[in-house]
Amino acid sequence: MALYESEHTKFMREWMEKHPEEKAEQQKGRALWWDKAPQSLDTMKEKIEAKVPSKAYYYDAN
Repeated sequence: MALYESEHTKFMREWMEKHPEEKAEQQKGRALWWDKAPQSLDTMKEKIEAKVPSKAYYYDAN
């Protein structure tokens, strides 16, 4: 049984082999959008204290 590999995947695999310097750029982009930096305990405490409790019925005007 052969595993399917799309044309795009093949292209990207070959392109990354030809341009290894782009690995660092890829990692910077991932860090920007996905990896979250660890936060200090003080920052976490401030977030918890600043949280406003929500109402039992969200759409109630009173």
